[in-house]
Amino acid sequence: MSGVPAFGQSAKAGSSTLYSDVTLIDGSGKPGLPHRDILVRGERIVAIAPHGAIAEADRGDAARVDLAGRFVMPGLIDSHVHLATPPDAPKAQATLRRDLYGGVTAVRDMADDLRSVAELARASRTAEIPAPDIYFAAVMAGRPFFVDKRVAAVSQGYVPGTAPWAQAIDETTDLREAVALARGTGATAIKIYADLPPTLVKAITAEAHRQHVMVWAHSAIFPTRPADVIAAGPDVVSHICYLAYQLEPVMLASYEDHTPVHAALLKSGDDPVIAGLYREMLTRGTIIDATGNLFVRSDAERKAHPERRPLRCDGPETIRLTRQAWRAGVPISTGTDHGAGVSDPWPEVHDELVYLARDVGMPPLQVIRSATLVGAQAAGQAEDMGTVEAGKLANFVVLTRDPSADIANIRSIEMTVKRGRAYRRADYRPVTKAEMGDGDDD
Repeated sequence: MSGVPAFGQSAKAGSSTLYSDVTLIDGSGKPGLPHRDILVRGERIVAIAPHGAIAEADRGDAARVDLAGRFVMPGLIDSHVHLATPPDAPKAQATLRRDLYGGVTAVRDMADDLRSVAELARASRTAEIPAPDIYFAAVMAGRPFFVDKRVAAVSQGYVPGTAPWAQAIDETTDLREAVALARGTGATAIKIYADLPPTLVKAITAEAHRQHVMVWAHSAIFPTRPADVIAAGPDVVSHICYLAYQLEPVMLASYEDHTPVHAALLKSGDDPVIAGLYREMLTRGTIIDATGNLFVRSDAERKAHPERRPLRCDGPETIRLTRQAWRAGVPISTGTDHGAGVSDPWPEVHDELVYLARDVGMPPLQVIRSATLVGAQAAGQAEDMGTVEAGKLANFVVLTRDPSADIANIRSIEMTVKRGRAYRRADYRPVTKAEMGDGDDD
């Protein structure tokens, strides 16, 4: 890779780099295009053309990076992370460093202490730390939820439920003020979490959208059923397995009741009740943040540690629901909602890609689309990222093996380019026990 600019140099105003002779997998779901040149100026892609077709006058004094035989795809987007529950800057920065050098150029933080997350987002945006861009949510939930110990962890200095980024909501809440307070944190979205009736889920969503704020919600809010969550109109719903609560004869009254779904209620094949939910999601353009590998992984861990409490769904249920969503055409993003161990050299989102390909059966090109374009849509950033095309941010990954042939080839990363800056995989400094703070090698 001769000609790769030194870190921090390639995104200077007016500086240009020509990434030459790649096979381009653009993230749209279309097959790769061989022998393409990508011209980057500053933070953005300014031209993509067949090899040698970009005029010398347009190239100017661009540094040339010969990538013959390599594959380029958009930067990955992890649509479900938690970076500050509780705040721990060294751990968060180590995790983000691993993400970036593993091909992740953006993440959705799904509710944390936003004082810490906002600082991480600022440091990432200014390239003070090697990290993906961060888009984050302020959480709203019913008052019963705010006895959860995680609330105290993210709300130090505030009475639980009163922090602008973690607000308790009931029928007396002035929602215009509540959403405005959340907006003031810099949040991209409101996350509707738990312990709210359908009327409030709908009202929060409507007010957030009126103020031009996205809504990210759990797919079941408790006691609000999935059908009522979807009908309220959130942009993204998380945890595909929670959709199975639609089949329960009596819905759980609160989030604090962790009774798992009853898998026996799902009909064999494509369940008709779930099919109705997917039709409504397609009509509304709702994205599902499946977090599927979380549940498959939990099954495997419980085999070694049977004393651990089961999650709300098991792996086979989650795979069934994800496969049905994919076949129905529902857009699926690649969220994780769990952290990799100290010894893992790769971001956890790689496992979500493998889950979609090998467990669910999605073709690799569709998995890539989920991990890039659909992720960008979930974060509200599709105008700037999610595909490799002229006008968008220069966020892409250079691979030595073809990810459209085998999604596991995502681990052949040679370089990540984020906002025009190059991060060589060879320069990656692995996370350490001291950074992660727990001494856990698992």
